[in-house]
Amino acid sequence: AEAQLSRRRWAVVLLFSSYSLCNAFQWIQYGSISNIFVRFYGVSAFAIDWLSMSYMLTYIPLLFPVSWLLDKRGLRLIALAGSALNALGAWVKLGSLKQHLFPVTVLGQVICSLAQVFILGMPSRIASVWFGSHEVSTACSFAVFGNQLGIAVGFLVPPVLVPNVEDVEKLAYHISIMFFMTAGVATALFILVIIVFKEKPPYPPSRAQALIQSRAPEEYSYMQSILRLLHNANFLLLMVTYGLNTGCFYALVCVSPQGEEVNAGRIGLTIILSGMVGALISGIWLDKTKTYKQTTLVVYIMSLMGMIAYTFTLSLGHLWVVFLTAGMLGFFMTGYLPLGFEFAAELTYPESEGTSSGLLNVSAQIFGIAFTISQGQIMDRFGTKAGNLFLCSFLFLGTIMTAFIKADLRRQQANL
Repeated sequence: AEAQLSRRRWAVVLLFSSYSLCNAFQWIQYGSISNIFVRFYGVSAFAIDWLSMSYMLTYIPLLFPVSWLLDKRGLRLIALAGSALNALGAWVKLGSLKQHLFPVTVLGQVICSLAQVFILGMPSRIASVWFGSHEVSTACSFAVFGNQLGIAVGFLVPPVLVPNVEDVEKLAYHISIMFFMTAGVATALFILVIIVFKEKPPYPPSRAQALIQSRAPEEYSYMQSILRLLHNANFLLLMVTYGLNTGCFYALVCVSPQGEEVNAGRIGLTIILSGMVGALISGIWLDKTKTYKQTTLVVYIMSLMGMIAYTFTLSLGHLWVVFLTAGMLGFFMTGYLPLGFEFAAELTYPESEGTSSGLLNVSAQIFGIAFTISQGQIMDRFGTKAGNLFLCSFLFLGTIMTAFIKADLRRQQANL
């Protein structure tokens, strides 16, 4: 088949990015005003933290059935399921506006966390199926961009919509406004997915994709694909290093530095916003240069440097310096996310991108849970600097491991 680009491709990636944004917003919406929810529901801060952690926990066991579904039934079904669950979770939360209904809000959050399983592994798959070889990394970073923007909105909007008022009735009213708006947006996006989101374009967008589509369905086995991935040494190294980097990012976003509670949201926001710029630039850079290994290594080293700078400037008392180092850290640490997905797609071609990026995400969730809990414990006992040095040590380990990954660019060779 002749490789040809579809006009619909940008609408597809934009729509995916939008419902991914909505889902990420629901992940962080409790965390950014956790003190208000602690008082409203009369539960511990740890219980509210678990609302965010539920996203990491549900992902690990459900990745394999969902990536199997993606391989067997394709992109459209996964997109419909992800956006439908996201909307359903938002509506369930509307049933939790009384103080004794904390379990209902937990149920709503768990449904949203199920939606995330259908979302996180999609960016590199959408990019490969819909986009040409000269724009595939840019498309992937656009798809990741939505999720990051959702986290940023999750830091910014809840404190504005839900002021810390004493009157419980007023508080319930403000929370209901936030929940209603989220549910409305999530439902509109679900309807758009039904109308706009197609399985694949009429013609394959690249030679590498044409080769995959020309393969007979019987030739493909999901279990065999997983086994091949787990025997690919370069991919295994990438999987661990991706988990270390992204796990550190999750811990930074979820655990507030002590003494900086007021500015914690703003610091988190700075990390996310600069990271969105980093993600887009790294995607465009990869399409221009195709230097996967070199770019990944440089970005990893800069993430480590940024983390060290952030750790030692946090206690200096100069807030502008903290925001500067947090911005540098976010630029590289979040800029690494689409890099990891795209490098994995190169190393593992012609395996499904949904499976390879799914495995990267499982690694990230496992390290994310471990680092978030450990970081919180270390900060409580030994202070913020010790907690951040703990993360620095793992970024150092990840940098060394990244140096050992060989640039075996299989998708590149197929396109040539």
